Amino acid sequence: MWQFILASLVSGLVFGVLDGLINANPLARKLLGFYTPLARKSVNLPVGLILDLIYGFVMAGIFLLLYPSLPGGSGFLKGLSYGGILWFFRVVMYAGSQWMILEMPLSAVTYLILAGGVEMAVLGMIYGLIIPF
Repeated sequence: MWQFILASLVSGLVFGVLDGLINANPLARKLLGFYTPLARKSVNLPVGLILDLIYGFVMAGIFLLLYPSLPGGSGFLKGLSYGGILWFFRVVMYAGSQWMILEMPLSAVTYLILAGGVEMAVLGMIYGLIIPF
């Protein structure tokens, strides 16, 4: 149980940090500049941290439920498999939807898909390495 809590907390914190790095770096600010008219002028950091921690617990719980059916012979590989699933359902589907309904440059879609792939792989590895079976 403590591994689940640890993985949830670590992944929630890493999720928040990676989201910040992915969305606030100079390249992202340039590529995602079309969001500027819609974007908040400031971020409510405490609420964002709480949400990311909740997401960490939810994603760790789903990892536990799916673990027996995930491909891979080790926790690490199962974590990468889970990261791939997260990437498709969270990142690819979101980016595709945004591209269809907004005037979004293809370079921004590509950036979101690639950066989100790295983020979800890292989160999957955290679950696979910390939550042993």
